[in-house]
Amino acid sequence: MKRALKYLGFLGFLGLLGLFTGIPGFYGFFNFFGLWGLSNHLAKQKSDELLASNTARAGRNAFVVSMVGLSLTIAALAFFKTLEVAGTSVAVVFTAQLLTFIFSLTYYEKRGNV
Repeated sequence: MKRALKYLGFLGFLGLLGLFTGIPGFYGFFNFFGLWGLSNHLAKQKSDELLASNTARAGRNAFVVSMVGLSLTIAALAFFKTLEVAGTSVAVVFTAQLLTFIFSLTYYEKRGNV
């Protein structure tokens, strides 16, 4: 799992499309660069059941944020009905989901088995 997270960091370069196209939704991809730091942090630790449990818990947190955020996005689209609102809100939910996973996993790993 450690190596797979490292390769997801390359998706961060898609954030550069926001600079060239002017579409701010692409800036959410810059969050993938955080996975390089997280994978380096995890590489220093032994792989064990606690890491798998922490990854599952962090994934659950990100899933909840995604479901709540996308539900609010669908509700907002019912009112505004524009593509700009759709793109921006999906980008915000995507960014929040990634940040929730990264910060949750880092927190659970530093906290240990409490």
